[in-house]
Amino acid sequence: MSDSAVTWLTQEAHDRLKAELEHLSGPARAEIAERIAAARDEGDLKENGGYHAAREEQGKNEARIRELTEKLRSAHIGTPPDDGMVEAGMLVDVLLAGEPMTFLLGSREIAGTTDVDVYSPTSPLGAAIDGHAIGDTVSYVAPNGKEFTVEITGAKPFVG
Repeated sequence: MSDSAVTWLTQEAHDRLKAELEHLSGPARAEIAERIAAARDEGDLKENGGYHAAREEQGKNEARIRELTEKLRSAHIGTPPDDGMVEAGMLVDVLLAGEPMTFLLGSREIAGTTDVDVYSPTSPLGAAIDGHAIGDTVSYVAPNGKEFTVEITGAKPFVG
């Protein structure tokens, strides 16, 4: 597994996602199946809004189950090394176009209930700084086409 495929999760985030997966694949899945069966018993499925809504919810539930399963499969519990390198799971301080900014590079799942901003390692900003060290200056092109300069001023493991 390459480092870019690693999902760093705190123990709290791992436990929260595991509990969500257990709920979605157990009680939630059974409840949706019951609603589909009850709506099917009502008759004509073409114009049965309850049936179609339950089927849509079932699709969303199954997609989230797949997402959580994959995320937990590739997760490393703990924190990335505190070596001054920017990677997923790090709280990063930058000067973006001269303005200070702090954010978590990684998944929103890691941030949990905190109010810290999160940028994906695959976002334009995340991809530009991923793998760089404190003191490096890089540039990237934002989705609006503008080029921005970013100086990395800090990087430490996110602990929640």
